[in-house]
Amino acid sequence: MDLSNLTPAKGSVKERKRIGRGTGSGLGGTATRGLNGAKSRSGYKKKIGFEGGQMPLQRRLPKFGFKNISRVEYKPINLATLQTLAEAGNFTKIGVAELLQAGVIAKNDLVKILGNGTLSAKLQVEANAFSKSAEEAIVAAGGTVVKL
Repeated sequence: MDLSNLTPAKGSVKERKRIGRGTGSGLGGTATRGLNGAKSRSGYKKKIGFEGGQMPLQRRLPKFGFKNISRVEYKPINLATLQTLAEAGNFTKIGVAELLQAGVIAKNDLVKILGNGTLSAKLQVEANAFSKSAEEAIVAAGGTVVKL
């Protein structure tokens, strides 16, 4: 026995159904689609989520929640991050441009400084918003806060 005379096991390979090739094939006429209904017609496409006329899951489940269309989304930056940036780059002023250059924020992000961590560097910090604790910590370290 060698590779030239290998064959698949008997009954493991079937010929495919050649559908819609005339009545003599036994699979002509309706071409296994049945007689009536949308599925028997050409161009039929089932809608996403269609469950055969049963009420679809997305309509059975209750709607919930509230999306505030006037919500302002800020990118949170902690004091610890400002401290590491100040040490790494010898900054005295950290603003949106410096954060963008460091890769901490994206181009159109609004920045909010949060009071997590400690700040020992004397910095002038520019951002769109500050938490109370962050503002107090920056001022306590001898820095200044500038709201954009």
